[in-house]
Amino acid sequence: MDSLVTAAIAVEESDASFLHVRYGQRTEKKERSAFRAIADHYEIRRRLETDISYLEKIGGSSLLDRRIPVRESGVDGDHIPTSYVPFRNAHLLAIAVSWAEVIEASRIYIGAVEEDSSGYPDCGESFLRAFEEAARLGSSRGAALRIVAPLLHRSKAQIVRAGEERKVPFHLSWSCYQNEEQACGVCDSCRLRLAAFRACGLEDPIPYRRR
Repeated sequence: MDSLVTAAIAVEESDASFLHVRYGQRTEKKERSAFRAIADHYEIRRRLETDISYLEKIGGSSLLDRRIPVRESGVDGDHIPTSYVPFRNAHLLAIAVSWAEVIEASRIYIGAVEEDSSGYPDCGESFLRAFEEAARLGSSRGAALRIVAPLLHRSKAQIVRAGEERKVPFHLSWSCYQNEEQACGVCDSCRLRLAAFRACGLEDPIPYRRR
């Protein structure tokens, strides 16, 4: 959902290109089909689908390892959910920076949300600004390169409203961490999404096993 609304903003502001990354996540097939449907909706010509499934071998996340249950809080009281994929956004952004060099892009959009998300450390503003500086120092784009996170300080309800204003195809998006046919309705991502739609007085258009 966050990536969809961010994509809509990117399309408004630029000649957008879309990136999808497989990293061994449980719902990869559904996410890939959602990516393609959304890219078709926005008539995106330039697309890149990549694979960094080595993250699955590294493990450490319930999104990658089915032996780890998907639950809201982390282990040993650290308050980081088990769904956190260690340093995932750094891998995704690194791919985006490399591609930006080749296609001479100056902005990389990411749907990170700091205030009303799951508490992932690689979604924070300090991380994104530090990565942006590293990318500027280490790439040919230099000072021209910016990492743009337009939803960073918005709540999930505000994100739904921003999507409604832009008439984004929420029915094409997918947020569930566990299922690909019907969203589970109980994982952290589903709960945040459902609560946001309810707060806006709207019905989430994707199918759920439990609401």
